[in-house]
Amino acid sequence: MRIALVNDERWIEPIDPSAYVRNILDEDAELERAFEAAGAATRRVAWSDPAVDWTAFDALLIRQTWDYFERYGEFTAWLDRIDGAARVINPVDVIRWNADKRYLVELADAGVATVPTRVVARGETAASLADRMDAKGWDEVVIKPAVSGAGRETYRIARAQAGDREALWQRLVAAEDMLLQPFAPAILASGEVSLVVIDGEATHAVRKIAAPGEFRVQDDHGGTVHPHVPTDDERLLAERAIRRAAETTGADIAYARVDLVDAPGGPQVMELELIEPELFFRHHPPAADALASAVLRRD
Repeated sequence: MRIALVNDERWIEPIDPSAYVRNILDEDAELERAFEAAGAATRRVAWSDPAVDWTAFDALLIRQTWDYFERYGEFTAWLDRIDGAARVINPVDVIRWNADKRYLVELADAGVATVPTRVVARGETAASLADRMDAKGWDEVVIKPAVSGAGRETYRIARAQAGDREALWQRLVAAEDMLLQPFAPAILASGEVSLVVIDGEATHAVRKIAAPGEFRVQDDHGGTVHPHVPTDDERLLAERAIRRAAETTGADIAYARVDLVDAPGGPQVMELELIEPELFFRHHPPAADALASAVLRRD
């Protein structure tokens, strides 16, 4: 079998890669090793490369396409072109569903413990940010675009700051759909737990800690990654969330990362990463073998 490891064009042949980019390359190297051990050939390609013949591959495994939300129109047009022309893992229907974070509302409605989320549609500028916070009884919130990643346009705002941040809020909601969520204090105390789920089963986890003075845990904002042994509650929630996502999309989910935060009643889902998650194989290399096996079983 020939497997395409589909990437952001920046990661294909980087010159003098930083530690950040080396993590990306190392993650793909683990997958290349795992596929080779299973008798399959791999090639790293950029989704945006017009010269790639996608029908030449038996499967397209989406990896670190971390520019998709910055080139969303191009990316969705590419999804349209490959849908049905090649076997995509995770499937195109899953990618489309997961790209818009309003899926969090669907999970909550299905009974999955999720960070409370209010979707504010683009152009809904009549109500102020302060009014929206008061209506929910939220003293501190996080606002973020419905389609985004890497902490883009993500802000933590206390009620006392809402008036000063109103211009920011109006600019954002005039431009795109936005999410409004209560700020989770546990992010500062214990960070965010990320569980990797392969073929429906949690394989390993890490804990991501924000840099001092920050609340965003991504590497882009100085966050650090630490080993973590998941609790039974974390495993059960992560696996349940993926089952529900599979039921909702009617599609098979080979890999996922489920980001959780502690809450008074137990862990809550912050995000499901079903498109291009970092899977932290450097913390648990056998998960790369598990993913390769999952892909090959889907022939």
